Amino acid sequence: MDDGIVMVQRAIEPAIGKWSFPSGYVNRGEKIESAVKREVLEECGLEIVVDRLVGLYSEQDNPIILAVYEARITGGKLESADHETLDVRVFKVDDLPELAFQHDRGIISDWIYLQETIR
Repeated sequence: MDDGIVMVQRAIEPAIGKWSFPSGYVNRGEKIESAVKREVLEECGLEIVVDRLVGLYSEQDNPIILAVYEARITGGKLESADHETLDVRVFKVDDLPELAFQHDRGIISDWIYLQETIR
């Protein structure tokens, strides 16, 4: 799975049936990296190690702030593991499904840029 991006097909609105990154909320008092691990396990059945921050994303008049991290899979089984997810798959960057949100492409572009700068 090193050569792709893990994405989930959304089972909830908004954008039901479209694809996005595993995601969720940080619980009060929870470390962000711990929330990332928990959400990926809950939605994808995967155990991960959080490597680095890709970026922080916000929009005018939207209260949600996205903290996006790159992670490595260390265990588990790729499977739809909760009620929020219809399917889980690994996609090649050049063969992505219909994305759920406008900001997803920008996040992927930022991640690709990070990959190119560390080589």
